[in-house]
Amino acid sequence: MKILICNAGSTSLKFKLWAMPARTVLAEGKVERVGSDRAVFHYANAAGASVREEGLSVPDYTAGIRRFLDRLSGAEGGAVASLCEIDAVGFKTVLSKDHYGVHFLTEEVKAGMRAFFSVAPAHNGPYLEAIEVFEKLLPDAPRIGVFETAFHRTIPQARRIFPVPYEWYERYGCMRMGYHGASHGYVARKLAGRRRVVSCHLGGSASLCAILDGKSVDNSFGFSLQMGIPNASRTGDVDAYLIPFLLEQGLTLEEIFDGLGKNGGLKGLSGTSGDLRDVDAAIRAGSARAQLALDVFVTHILRYIGAYTMELGGLDALAFTGGIGENYPPLRRRIVEAMAHMGAALDAQANETVREGLISAPESKVEVHVIPANEELMVADAAYALLTEK
Repeated sequence: MKILICNAGSTSLKFKLWAMPARTVLAEGKVERVGSDRAVFHYANAAGASVREEGLSVPDYTAGIRRFLDRLSGAEGGAVASLCEIDAVGFKTVLSKDHYGVHFLTEEVKAGMRAFFSVAPAHNGPYLEAIEVFEKLLPDAPRIGVFETAFHRTIPQARRIFPVPYEWYERYGCMRMGYHGASHGYVARKLAGRRRVVSCHLGGSASLCAILDGKSVDNSFGFSLQMGIPNASRTGDVDAYLIPFLLEQGLTLEEIFDGLGKNGGLKGLSGTSGDLRDVDAAIRAGSARAQLALDVFVTHILRYIGAYTMELGGLDALAFTGGIGENYPPLRRRIVEAMAHMGAALDAQANETVREGLISAPESKVEVHVIPANEELMVADAAYALLTEK
């Protein structure tokens, strides 16, 4: 069975074609800067053929998806003889009202995504657009959504519910949803056998997850992806009463929400793009604001690690994943050094050189791992399970 996985971002598209159940990647691709005439296209297949094209006009998702599918079934470097060979298309969808697991993307499920559009506007919009493009281009291939909330359905109610009027929970579904489920679920799979785990998915979007016996029992995201630790441009945890206060100061609601969701986080504090590589470069150039942004980021991560260690009753393993977690050794060093009182210790050389595996010192009482994210595999597995269930 061939399952194509599509990961849709606000200005990017990522693809992987899997042969299941062998879990073999037949081809993969990426379109960057969708919506511009400066787009970049990458493609590679299992036979070794690859291409990189720059300066392309890719005005919308339809054009980006068509470019990948044309290459996928093309005479030169193609991985399938015909697009009819694709048995299903899977999506790392985020949120749909009343649909929190793995679902065929019916009109009802898509309506649930639209109902929660205001909760995840940067995610549900792009995914709905991509889903509808595939409906037109591959009408015979079922479309499956593996929702980010699925892994977090095991969070106990006492940690899931907010201390708001109970009617808000009953009537409107106001509760902690939890996200990055595919990433944290992959960490749980890789660290099977470790009872108490904290998973740190650190990237442009970042969250922590408390995992007990392989199941999620808490996640730093809340009802939306706005809650938790700072992200590249999202603030994370802030006082809700900032909103009425800033309205009184003359800001519009649009300006406030742009500050919270688009111009906050590492970007807002550092004055850079929010990409940690830019923050790091600014720190090296002597920027106090950039240093403050990194300090705030580390502080929030440690706060959640501490809280989750209490909830788990101890900590057996700490995992770093995501673009920052996998590729920024200085951040890992700062975090683990701050956990010395818990008996955590790094192998300094392993921290600098290991790209996947154990980086803690032999004497460390907490295992520390680098685990490259593999969300597409988790989506492929879940989609395959849905297609083959009896």
